[in-house]
Amino acid sequence: MANIIGVKFRPRGKLVYCDAGETSPQVNDYVLVDTGRGLDVAKVVTLETPSQPGEQLMTVVRQAGAEDLEEARQNLEKEALNKCNEMAAQLGLKMKPLAARCDSQDEQLTIFFRAQERVDFRDLVRKLSHALETRVQLRQVGARDEAKLLGNVGRCGYPLCCQNFLTNFTSVSIKMAKEQSLALNPMKISGLCGRLLCCLAYESKDYAAMRKKMPQPKKEISTPWGNARVISTNLFKETVTVQLLDNEVIREIALHELVHPEEESSKEADQT
Repeated sequence: MANIIGVKFRPRGKLVYCDAGETSPQVNDYVLVDTGRGLDVAKVVTLETPSQPGEQLMTVVRQAGAEDLEEARQNLEKEALNKCNEMAAQLGLKMKPLAARCDSQDEQLTIFFRAQERVDFRDLVRKLSHALETRVQLRQVGARDEAKLLGNVGRCGYPLCCQNFLTNFTSVSIKMAKEQSLALNPMKISGLCGRLLCCLAYESKDYAAMRKKMPQPKKEISTPWGNARVISTNLFKETVTVQLLDNEVIREIALHELVHPEEESSKEADQT
């Protein structure tokens, strides 16, 4: 007696009966089927033998492994992205499909896209669901999500942070660049997405805390050599460049060597 099983190549596809041969798959298992046009992965949906299975049955080669499932998923995502591009152009929709992703159960396909304005994609979703024989969802994303989906190499020479380890996007402001004394050149402080670099936020709190410790430029302070006026500060070296008021000599002094007002007051109190 033939070992006949019912499978589906797509969640919403038609039921196809196959000769499982010597394999013993169970319902919800995945098998590799010889379709006559090549090998394809299918999901077992029933083990009941039909009353009229048909004359020619597709043949189950073996149960599908992890590599087979991954290859099938990639093929479906590639097909979905190509179909979306093609149908969006036919419908005259001003959108840029970026990537397609299958969920863990392969029951839904999500296609991410960029658009300058709101897009009515209801007709596109219906056509894609019918063509791909699976549930399709379209999701509009921003510039940063586009970079995360497509991936690339950043200015630092490493893979983009959003692609590598960032799980969400924090708010990045131009104030962070100012606190770090960076040149406010959009070409130098912007990422591939066109937005401010995410890494500006990594040490922002540390820079802000250090700036609070540093004296402001042009401020008069006390140093071991006498009173001086602050010219500039160096956050990395934690030093202050000053010009002495007595002889206008310029010196660089470590932050911890500055004479603070409270220290002067305590010295005067000790002397009295």
